[in-house]
Amino acid sequence: MINLSASPFDYTHDEDRKAAVKANVLKYQLPMFYCNGVGSQTEIVFDGTSLVFDKTGNLCGCLAGFKEDLQSFILKDDGTIDGPVLEPAHKMPDLELNPEFFEEQLNIKHIHEALLMGIRDYFQKMGFSKAILGSSGGIDSAVTLALACEALGAENVRAILMPSQYSTGHSVSDAEKLSLNLANPYDIIPIRNIYDSFLTELKDVFEGKPFSIAEENIQSRTRGNLLMAIANKFGYILLNTSNKSELSTGYGTLYGDMAGGIGVLGDCYKLQVYELAKFINRNKEIIPENIIKKPPSAELRPDQKDIDSLPPYEILDKILYQYIEQTKGPAEIKAMGFDTALVDRILKMVNVNEYKRNQFCPIIRISPKAFGVGRRMPIVGKYLS
Repeated sequence: MINLSASPFDYTHDEDRKAAVKANVLKYQLPMFYCNGVGSQTEIVFDGTSLVFDKTGNLCGCLAGFKEDLQSFILKDDGTIDGPVLEPAHKMPDLELNPEFFEEQLNIKHIHEALLMGIRDYFQKMGFSKAILGSSGGIDSAVTLALACEALGAENVRAILMPSQYSTGHSVSDAEKLSLNLANPYDIIPIRNIYDSFLTELKDVFEGKPFSIAEENIQSRTRGNLLMAIANKFGYILLNTSNKSELSTGYGTLYGDMAGGIGVLGDCYKLQVYELAKFINRNKEIIPENIIKKPPSAELRPDQKDIDSLPPYEILDKILYQYIEQTKGPAEIKAMGFDTALVDRILKMVNVNEYKRNQFCPIIRISPKAFGVGRRMPIVGKYLS
């Protein structure tokens, strides 16, 4: 049997493929040459990793992942392969991999490779060579910047630091240290004067109302405007740095930090982003340790922390995984022991923020259930809220 396949990557798919191919080999008692495509097409990554099985279900060949590869095999008349067995049939998976619980460390190396391919192919196939992104000194922009530098070359990735009066000193110093470690060009553009000019013009319209999300979003949209202005002037593609936890709950600003041509981390939960940072630092410190250790914050108001608006990511990501990847309903998730009110709150955030995700850029897919083409939901669905 010869299978010419275009099987997209997700972090469970290696086991899935082996189980599916093995089942067909044993069913028909025929060897199989499973030849999978390689390369990225917008948000979908095809990882290669072609397989060769003999007629008894032994794995006799496994080609490279995330790059083109060519190997030759000799198939004997009796259905065996002339060569060593890489993995005997009894050690090959019989069932598809579908983790019951969220495992943030699962196949991080493959996720890392998929994101690199997704970035690289998006730029090459679109005819672009240079990227830009906002570098806040936070974990999401740090991981995105490190991935982009590896995929495109550090000289082709420009980081823009845009501190406000609410930015901490270490946010700027951490972001600078990151760019120095990566050797990518960066600029610092303070936004306070621009922000103050907005407030001056809006003073009468705002009628003296107290500081609120309106002022917070002005800062985010100011940064988005600056990034897009520079991108337009020099022909860059803006990389979006939002993660899946934020996109799930609507923790982002339309036309601000949700702007971009491609979403690099939009299918990675926050805890997976931290694991990616550790993987990137596996040989030496590239992402400063302080970026990894400090509490995440949007820094749009004094002393702001993500935990002010969201549950701890250690809980949030587990609930989101059950709802999105495992497609479980509220009652099933509550039965797992999660707080009833918290489950209701999180699921409502997911459901009522579909309008934001509907306007978001393509997301590089690394999970079995990514936003976009992988999960289509109505924007207006009263039954969901």
